[in-house]
Amino acid sequence: MQNAEVARVFEELADLLEIQGANAFRVRAYRNAARTIEDLSETVSALVAEGKSELTELPGIGKDLAEKIITIVETGELPQLAKLRKEVPPGVVEMLRIEGLGPKKVAKLFHDEGIDSLQQLREAAERGDLEKVKGFGKKTAQNILEGLERIELVGTRTFLSEAKAAADEVVADLLELNAVNQANVAGSCRRRKETCGDLDVLVTAASADEPMDRLAKHRLVEKVLERGETKQRVRLRDGLELDLRVVSDESYGAAMQYFTGSKEHNIVMRRRAQKRGYKLNEYGLFKDDELVAGKTEEDVYAKLDLPWIPPELREDRGEFQLAEDDKLPTLLELDDIRGDLHMHTTATDGTASIREMAEAAKERGLKYIAITDHSKRVSMANGLDAERLRAHWKEIDKVRKDISGIDVLCGIECDILEDATLDLPDDVLAEADWVIAVLHYGLKQPREQIMKRLMTAVKNPHVSIIGHPSGRIVGKRPGADIDYEELFKAAADHEVLMEINAHPSRLDLDDIQTRAAKEHGIPIVISTDAHSTTGLDVMQYGVYQARRAGLEKKDVANTQTFKSFRKLLRSQ
Repeated sequence: MQNAEVARVFEELADLLEIQGANAFRVRAYRNAARTIEDLSETVSALVAEGKSELTELPGIGKDLAEKIITIVETGELPQLAKLRKEVPPGVVEMLRIEGLGPKKVAKLFHDEGIDSLQQLREAAERGDLEKVKGFGKKTAQNILEGLERIELVGTRTFLSEAKAAADEVVADLLELNAVNQANVAGSCRRRKETCGDLDVLVTAASADEPMDRLAKHRLVEKVLERGETKQRVRLRDGLELDLRVVSDESYGAAMQYFTGSKEHNIVMRRRAQKRGYKLNEYGLFKDDELVAGKTEEDVYAKLDLPWIPPELREDRGEFQLAEDDKLPTLLELDDIRGDLHMHTTATDGTASIREMAEAAKERGLKYIAITDHSKRVSMANGLDAERLRAHWKEIDKVRKDISGIDVLCGIECDILEDATLDLPDDVLAEADWVIAVLHYGLKQPREQIMKRLMTAVKNPHVSIIGHPSGRIVGKRPGADIDYEELFKAAADHEVLMEINAHPSRLDLDDIQTRAAKEHGIPIVISTDAHSTTGLDVMQYGVYQARRAGLEKKDVANTQTFKSFRKLLRSQ
């Protein structure tokens, strides 16, 4: 069982207990346990195998929590959580998906107002009832309506990081069967979209029974929804649905192309086939009734006078013209990344020290990093004022003089304040090696003010990069209203870089704006925004986003050597 799965159990437990008004210390203990488990560098399953004593050595994990962890790992469930789920309606839990509605406010709506579904919440907001609830008001009611619209728009989609982990585990399990020759994930997960509505897995096998039987008994599967001769649909324990399709070896490539999508890409493919006298479907490429290609994707594309197109580019956004002109990009690979330039330590809201972050980055093969703790505006994260920041930089300087094999920059994640000033004075920023300017607050300000704030940062001679530019949270919080053309033009003029924040809940810039930034000649930096040593492992999701934007190694600044990278910085 993955650490994230165990952590998710404790987070849900804490949410439900808080909704029920449980003791605050008890709720906090479960939240701290979730964070401890998520930040582990080894799997919690391995610790369980070693015994309870190993678990109780973890920060904040006593005997009771250790027993619960063992139960979760060994059974995949927690009786206490199952009981709470029966006591709190599912609709109440769904309210937590709305930005600004934490467990305390949801509890008030549930217990005091009798609201136990999203539909009831919408009706209460539209009637104006929520405005009369103590602690809410007109603005909160409007925010709730906007949040409900976003939920309807996004639907029940899952972060790529979670969907891919589930798909990879299922595929690996199926490949253990002697009867299975090939297995792979298709659909939006293979195209590396930032969220997935469901999963598609394709296998070739002598018989469909063995892989279907294996999937039905998989630890991630909650229920088999459908089972036919060649297709099986299951619901995973996290609610995500997965389709397993068993195809012949002769059709595997055509099926992979078809089920990978996107729909728009496939429409163009079918039209190309028709113009050449073929018929293309999930079973293969046919000339009349004769199968002419289908065993591999490469064969299918070649018959349609195209090179193989990477899945991340299959969105009908110009990939066909690039393919015809022999100009498909050689997409960025994770191994191309040499540095990580956005991370936090115990100086603010991180869980590891400067040295621990540097050593962890070094273990992952990185050659340079920037330590970029929060500035003082982020008070909830214990943000740094000028005095504490300078002392922090002295500690970084000590570590970088004492550690070999990796270069460490003194950085700061500096807020762009609502009044269009920076959170720290210029004389402090001038001392930094690397300054990330970000929007954390006031994201709903009018475009004019948002742009004024961004221009302040871009034009400041000490700012190196704009971090997670829109400030969005995928599926939950929309980004600020930004004129990207104006922003990118100014950034290019002032030699300011742009970030793809690789955290799965951000992925900001998105793929569309990343491509636009590339067209303006702006070097992109992909960083993890890690708050723990294991947080460094999300870099791959930023790389996926870059690949969807068509980025090559040369487009990404932190693929360069440290010496070459330093030359990009206007402050150097």
